Amino acid sequence: MSVRQPFTVAQTHGILWRASTEQWSSSDHCGWASMYASTQREAPYQDRFPAVEDHLIILHLDGPVTVDRGIENRWERRCIAPGGMFVMPGGVDFGVCLGGSLSTLHLYVRRAVVEEVAAEMVRGDPACLELLPRFGNIDAVMARTLLGVQQLLAERDQADLAYVDYLARTIAARLIALCSPGGGSAPEPEPRARLGRAQLNRVIEFMRENMDASIGLTAIARVANLSPSHFARRFRATLGVTPHRFLMRLRVERAQWLLSATDLSVVEIAAATGFSHQEHMTRVFRRHYGTTPGAYRRGFRS
Repeated sequence: MSVRQPFTVAQTHGILWRASTEQWSSSDHCGWASMYASTQREAPYQDRFPAVEDHLIILHLDGPVTVDRGIENRWERRCIAPGGMFVMPGGVDFGVCLGGSLSTLHLYVRRAVVEEVAAEMVRGDPACLELLPRFGNIDAVMARTLLGVQQLLAERDQADLAYVDYLARTIAARLIALCSPGGGSAPEPEPRARLGRAQLNRVIEFMRENMDASIGLTAIARVANLSPSHFARRFRATLGVTPHRFLMRLRVERAQWLLSATDLSVVEIAAATGFSHQEHMTRVFRRHYGTTPGAYRRGFRS
């Protein structure tokens, strides 16, 4: 399956379709292709789920709660604390008995994304990478990243796809480190490699020309003829920021110019610079300039 196709709930195990699950937010209809995420309140249940292709991570947002997990004919029980994780690699059938009500973040990361990242982290054929299930483990690094995804869902913005793709690859790298037998311990190749001047110029020009659209990391990396993971690492080594942060800087700088040089409304400027809506632009603009777009325009023209 193409990483560029939207990842929807229809491609998950079906846990989220249970009638007793109260879903709060999800990435359905957001156009995310590299991962799928949702937050919900789950009632106690017992069920079995057939394997899907992609990898599932469940972060427990509260608790503790008792969970039984069955793989093949072997069942285990854990009392999982808040921040604990349930990791199920793609291709594995499993059963669950949830012993109490629980708030969760479910995140699926594409197998193709994990294999792409694995190609730069571990030796051997990435298609043969083995990931082991995890049950109740707590990892602060993974939890912080997953909570960043939760924040994207809570803000209800059409989050920039380059940022979503970057987060998916960050999660994939941590998943490999936590769940592969070798721990992804092989050193990354060319850790200080940078983009060439011509590559960088092409990438920045592409960003400027497509500023009014939500551009995925895959599309930007293609301009530099690199894989998304390789490109993101080289871009950061070259400019000191991620592609997403640089793109947001370009957008807010363009918005600043339009506020000072045109009579376009704030809503029109938000659309012209690729923000999902006026409130999204206002939040980012305030973060960069310490004021709102409207206040900036009034101050510039006073």
